[in-house]
Amino acid sequence: MQPRTGTRTTQYGGAPLKPVPMDRRLARPFIWLSIAAVLLIGAVAPSLAQTENPPAVDEQSTPTARDLDLTPEAGGTDDVQPAPPSIGADIPLTYFGPPPSTFQKELVGPLRLMRQGELDEDAGTMTIPLYKGQLTDGRSVWYVLTDTTDEGNANSLGLLHAPKLAYANVSGAVREATLEQDLTVTFEKGTVDFSPELVIAPGEGDKPFPPSQAEPGAVGDADYTPLMRLGNAGGHIYNAPIVAFDVEPGDISFCDGNADHSLVHDKVLAICPEEMTVTFELVPGISFARPVLYLTVDASDAMSAAIEGVTFAPALSNVRVGFDDGAFSAVERLFALTNGPSGADNPQRQGLGSALMKEGRGPLNVFGGVPTIALDYSPLWDVNIGTWTDEAIDNGYRSRMIDEFQLLGMVQEGFITGPDGAPFGSSGVIVNCPIVFRFL
Repeated sequence: MQPRTGTRTTQYGGAPLKPVPMDRRLARPFIWLSIAAVLLIGAVAPSLAQTENPPAVDEQSTPTARDLDLTPEAGGTDDVQPAPPSIGADIPLTYFGPPPSTFQKELVGPLRLMRQGELDEDAGTMTIPLYKGQLTDGRSVWYVLTDTTDEGNANSLGLLHAPKLAYANVSGAVREATLEQDLTVTFEKGTVDFSPELVIAPGEGDKPFPPSQAEPGAVGDADYTPLMRLGNAGGHIYNAPIVAFDVEPGDISFCDGNADHSLVHDKVLAICPEEMTVTFELVPGISFARPVLYLTVDASDAMSAAIEGVTFAPALSNVRVGFDDGAFSAVERLFALTNGPSGADNPQRQGLGSALMKEGRGPLNVFGGVPTIALDYSPLWDVNIGTWTDEAIDNGYRSRMIDEFQLLGMVQEGFITGPDGAPFGSSGVIVNCPIVFRFL
């Protein structure tokens, strides 16, 4: 299948790679602020930053479509879980007290941000409630809920409170929906075709990004957006991505895994209509030196959707980008690097090119404000794409970026630009990525 014409063709995303199971460490409940400092020092140390260009692509082994492993065991060797604070100390781990986040969630320490369902931070998966609604013509709509502008319902259901979504209700970026007497939801419009085959392959030679092939495995129609507004129930907006469409429960009963991705979302590991649950793979990222896990479900651009392994949602492109901290903005910024440090064993590994080469668990994108760290969280991320300059690489400045302002400092100094030397800024692409868990 060819990407749609007449849409933005800006190339962005994280390869649909599965997280590897993380080693369950006793340290997780005892993480201290000092770990964040260690991570920051390691990230900016130039001595660790110098890497060669990504290796040339072997055409005989170029991954396409399902060659990109979607099992939790796939991926590289990098691990976003912090090390135990007892390393280098004269006291055992048992002497360390509880993390500060135990007492105040804004402080350093592990914190679950999306509280619904069951989270396995070691495996990088999450099982959440599955909902069944319908279009006005009666076709079934299977969806999940992740964020809402309704703070009370967010607290009650364990969703993320995202007030900025109120400003997405422009030019068709939000679908109207009605709450029925039986508590199901009827959507006025918006369909998704999950039958296309996901195709993604790295670029040729020493530049795996942009990809040589990128076709999304799920394509929404022109009216599809994951956002819905319940007009007869308070007018609140919900982030309600569709995970299956126009199918019966028996068609998508994959309770034990091995989900058929021609019927369900490509990030779904298991779906169980009998229990009304769905299990997703999660992706690691970083926000202000704090590792996070997030769920990626939609993108406003076809090529970006293919790289992310998510649904192409054309109507999301109606949301204004490039205005993330202004009044009435519905988005927050995400920073992706095209040519970060490469190598599956490189502790500084990062970037879209590295992810496309299957060197690790995604590109390790840098997020702006996430819940409890900043006030401007939104699941709609305005993608800013950066490329390390030859000067920065030759001088050993290239390293893993773990902080928005650290990265912007490199932009200010001219060491990171937009792709091909273009000015740095918004790519025009929105990805729908609710933040699930904070490690620090």
